[in-house]
Amino acid sequence: MTQKPDLSFWKLWNLSFGFFGVQIAYALQSANISRIFATLGADPHNLSYFWILPPLMGMVVQPLVGLLSDKTWTRFGRRIPYLFVGAAVAVLVMCLLPNAGNLQFTVMSAMTFGLISLMFLDTSINMAMQPFKMMVGDMVNERQKAKAYSIQSFLCNAGSLVGYVFPYLFAAIGIASVAPEGIIPDSVKWSFYVGAAILILCVVYTTTNVKEYTPEEMAAFQQQAQSDASQQGGSTGGSALKVFLQVGLVQFFCWAAFMYMWTYTNGAIAQTAFGVDMSQPGHAATQAYQDAGDWVGILFAVQAVGSVLWAMALPRFRSVKTAYALSLAVGAVGFALVPYIGNQYALFLPYFLIGFAWAAMLAMPFTLVTNALEGSRYMGTFLGLFNCTICIPQIVAAALGGTMLSLVGSQQYNMMLVAAACLALGTLSVALIKNNHHQ
Repeated sequence: MTQKPDLSFWKLWNLSFGFFGVQIAYALQSANISRIFATLGADPHNLSYFWILPPLMGMVVQPLVGLLSDKTWTRFGRRIPYLFVGAAVAVLVMCLLPNAGNLQFTVMSAMTFGLISLMFLDTSINMAMQPFKMMVGDMVNERQKAKAYSIQSFLCNAGSLVGYVFPYLFAAIGIASVAPEGIIPDSVKWSFYVGAAILILCVVYTTTNVKEYTPEEMAAFQQQAQSDASQQGGSTGGSALKVFLQVGLVQFFCWAAFMYMWTYTNGAIAQTAFGVDMSQPGHAATQAYQDAGDWVGILFAVQAVGSVLWAMALPRFRSVKTAYALSLAVGAVGFALVPYIGNQYALFLPYFLIGFAWAAMLAMPFTLVTNALEGSRYMGTFLGLFNCTICIPQIVAAALGGTMLSLVGSQQYNMMLVAAACLALGTLSVALIKNNHHQ
């Protein structure tokens, strides 16, 4: 019987490098969707409804990718074929979505085209994203899981940094950041085009530098892991289900918080730091609103910097739960500060702190769950289902977004306080997680 070997740093790096490109695409989507639909004419109280589609598609696609890839064995690998197809579709849609306002559509038709493009974009991003998590589960032993997911978190946040900065950078070099009402600015369009090119190059790098284990090797690893669990008197299935549910509760509060950040930061910052009167018709076509949109990318990039730095610190904690809870608590403080800061540069502090929570959300849940799943031949299926703990809270938060906005006085900056409360609840929920690994 065989145990999974330790992998060198560069093998762990190559395993997740394509995630850098995928995350550029995801960052461009996260930072610009509200801006795009507001530019196309969406009402602020309806903005959150546009965000239901991405997690809904993720909840459908990622379990399917997990289930199918568990049973897929090709000369290209087990997970890599899904990764490559997802990336290829994402590249195509990234070139279509920012052109929703250029096709002589009515406002409703343009938003419908944008929604359909968004559906395909998020489907393909999810299809490309999930295999990276599965490959770490397949190929990395328990001792190195935290390190592997921290590297993945680092690359994820580095990709986010690039994607978030693109619109501001392109505007700074002279590409137009303002367009006629209903038209997406050229700075946003070029951000999507360049992001698509980087995405495919990164995915090609991973697919050519990673060799997945053969079915025979995977069977030997699973047999050894099951034998070890039996000798310890444990039950992989029972342990996995328990940890799945406990971590899922934490996930619910965390992803609801970030859904509100993605949806309402643009409007919040436009109002508090750029003086935009959000009640005026046509505010989305003003220079101040589009400048705020570019600045949101910078703030999200600051968040990514915080995430990158904190991701390097996370493996140094002896307790995964302590690192998890501390990170979420710091993020809650960051969210709570946002509505009270009117200076665009001073906003760096809260978004840097929010990055601590994001780093932990990318690494800690998968460390806990994949350790509990060690030895299972259905790793991909379980991780695909675990993605529901990411998607469901976003769907619930998006569905309630308009109502919550009305409850806090229809001021988008107050939604950051709602996000802070959600992360505080997530922090408290970490104490409920019980597992036998890395307490």
